[in-house]
Amino acid sequence: MKKTILILVSALIVLLAAIAGGIGYLGYEFSRTRPSESEQEVVYEVVSGKAFNTIAKDLESKGLVRNANFFSWYAKITGQRSKIKVGEYLFKTTMLPDEVLQVLISGKSITRTFTISEGLSIYEIAERFENEEFGKAADFMKLVHDKELIQSLLGENLESLEGYLFPETYMMTKYTDAKGLITNMVKRFLVVYNQVLPSSQIQGLDRNQIVTLASIVEKETGAPEERPLIASIFHNRLAKKMKLQTDPTIIYGKAEKLQKIVVNITHADLLEPTRYNTYVIDGLPPTPICNPGKEALLATVKPAHSNYFYFVSKNDGTHVFSEEYKDHQKAVQDFQVNAKAREGHSWRELNEKPKK
Repeated sequence: MKKTILILVSALIVLLAAIAGGIGYLGYEFSRTRPSESEQEVVYEVVSGKAFNTIAKDLESKGLVRNANFFSWYAKITGQRSKIKVGEYLFKTTMLPDEVLQVLISGKSITRTFTISEGLSIYEIAERFENEEFGKAADFMKLVHDKELIQSLLGENLESLEGYLFPETYMMTKYTDAKGLITNMVKRFLVVYNQVLPSSQIQGLDRNQIVTLASIVEKETGAPEERPLIASIFHNRLAKKMKLQTDPTIIYGKAEKLQKIVVNITHADLLEPTRYNTYVIDGLPPTPICNPGKEALLATVKPAHSNYFYFVSKNDGTHVFSEEYKDHQKAVQDFQVNAKAREGHSWRELNEKPKK
């Protein structure tokens, strides 16, 4: 009897070992098997609360695993089933099961770029935010005017975050909301501003005034080498208590009314007494008019030394600079009144009298 029991036990052990070996072999083969030899990219989102078995079936239906049940079992015995994270993931149909699992537990969602170039306003950024399907422009605009958020990010009671959304390329995921993006943009501004500030040669302007002036410098020239000269002119005008008389501020005054940027300027716009019209108001406008880049900020705090008070566009992105109003008038005639020199560009008549 004992001999029979020993034989049965031995047989059972052999059977269990064979089964374990077979399962191990199947698991080994499964882990080395790609669902397809033809590589295709597949996007799949793991949402909160979805059962792993359901996820496995989804992956099978998308051609990312060969067998959902085996994949679910394999994830369990390798201790990875409980580690998966919510996210929007990019897979390839040639991935091994282990590679698929590593993506699922990484938490690294697909990233998309959101690029803001120098000189864009909050209106333009909000529009781009919606056009690129990251969210609603209205939600973005609400947040950049949120007093609580502004205070928490900048420690100031400002009207908006205009000027503080630093122009750069930001990496976004499906889960990056407007608040997260805005926070990153302002944090980046603070880093850059603190890099620029040690170079400052300017006294008497607070941070918001510096950013406001930098936003005007940013909008006034497309030639990087001109920024310090442009900045020097505005500093010279402020020192002499001359009106700044800069067209981009008129455009921004219109935007405040229309809630969008309209570049065209009419003669009536020059006379419209908005709080941004620097042909009408004295000194700086109440807020920045766009979001300046590092070079515009640097030019503003470290302007060129010049005696210039005037500049006029040469219609090629550069300008003629003048110390005297009579020289400025001649430049206006040569480059703006002269239709051939304008070549279709609009002319903004300065209509300014020099101040003594």
